[in-house]
This record gives sequence, structure tokens and C-alpha cells, in this order.
Amino acid sequence: MSGDDDERSFFAEKPAQLLATMHSPAKAGPPAKARGIEEKPHYLGHRDRLRERFASAGPDALPDYELLELLLFRLIPRADTKPVAKALLARFGTLAEVLGAPVGLLQEVKGVGPAVALDLKVITATAQRMARGEVHGREILSSWQQLLDYCRSAMAFEAREQFRILFLDKKNTLIADEVQQTGTVDHTPVYPREVVKRALELSATAIILVHNHPSGDPTPSRADIEMTKEIIDAAKRLGISVHDHIIIGRKGYSSMKGLLLI
Repeated sequence: MSGDDDERSFFAEKPAQLLATMHSPAKAGPPAKARGIEEKPHYLGHRDRLRERFASAGPDALPDYELLELLLFRLIPRADTKPVAKALLARFGTLAEVLGAPVGLLQEVKGVGPAVALDLKVITATAQRMARGEVHGREILSSWQQLLDYCRSAMAFEAREQFRILFLDKKNTLIADEVQQTGTVDHTPVYPREVVKRALELSATAIILVHNHPSGDPTPSRADIEMTKEIIDAAKRLGISVHDHIIIGRKGYSSMKGLLLI
């Protein structure tokens, strides 16, 4: 039998086997892990893309949860941070409220341990320090918006009332910024004589009073107005001016001077 006959005989005898071989899918090789190749976690590509968007388009191109993700990348290096970021915002509402939340409440969110909660508070403290740097040592009345921004970053999301005093010199330059009292969720005890005494110790010639309303509503209460007038009277007798009393809330701020209450 010739070579051609052998070839024809082979195809004639085994058509089924050949067709099965031609049309059967190739066997999959062993998984990457079995071949000693470590698979890249799916979230790493997402992190790279998010960083690129931030670098090319700037922070305004990212919604709050993605900006929070970027922060969490450094704090949680080996996990998908998107669910954590969304859970934090679902719990607290806004990025500012996340950063302003107490450590204990932050840790109630799944994926946020003590170290992550503390690191978030470090970020908050850094932002507040930057805001304070914008007003410290400057003529405060010409830096009013920076002052409001600082007060909001420092006090708007506090769980308890704080009474803060900004002490100014004769050029209205900020020389000291102190929290004099911390109270409950709706009351802070304030003593006019202590306010004036501290102003004299610092050689301040003017002060600005600031306190927060944890309820979020910055509307002055009757007690707020009466207490402010008592401080004004006590300070005036010693030549100290009270420029304003600002009330800070999550929903904004109010100025007693702007409202013509003092």
C-alpha cells in the first residue's frame, strides 16, 4: 500500500475521533496560584485608577466616598476600602462628619479598627491646624471667612457644647484661641468674670466669643443672648470689647452682631 493509501485509510477509519479532537475545547491549565503566580487583588487596579483621576482632574472630580477611599488606601493597605468608605458616609452623613466623629463611634463601623479611627482623627487635627494657621497672627476682622472656616472645622461636629474665646490685641490680631468650657449636649456653663480675667492675663483688648450647638441648628437661644450681654457688660467696665458671638452648627453659623442682637 502506498503512502497516499495509508493516509486515506487513516482518515477513513477514524473520522469520529478526529472530529472530536478538532472541536473539543483545549484543557484549561492549572490556576495561576497553582503555577506559583500570585493573582493581583481586584481592588488594586481600582486604586490606581482613582489616584490617576485625582492627579489629573483634581479633588473636585471625586465624590465624597471616593475621596474618603483615597484616605483609607493608606490606612487599610490590604483590603477593598470602598465598602468601608460608603459605610462611614452612610453612618455619619458627610465627609466632614466622618472626620469629626468621635473615635468610639468610628470603630462601630465594620472595617474601622482602633488604628484606622485614630489615623482619621490625626487627619482631622491636621486639617484644623491648617485652618488655624490661616487666622493666627492675622488681623482677624479682615480674615473673617477664614475665621469662620476654622471655627466650623474645629467645632461644628463636636458631640458636646464648647465655649471658645478668641483673644485679640489692639490691632485686632489673634493672639490666643482657647476652649474655656466644655459642657453637655445643650448647655455650657460660662462665667463672665472668668472670661474677663483671662482676657486681662493675655493683655487682650478685644474678644470674639464662639460656641457650638451639637443639635446642628446655630440659632441663638435666649440664654445665649443673655449670657453674651452679661459678658459684654463685664468686659466693657475694663475696656475690653466684645466684637461678636458666633454660634456654630452643622447647618451653618449665626452671628449675634449680624443679627443685631448685640
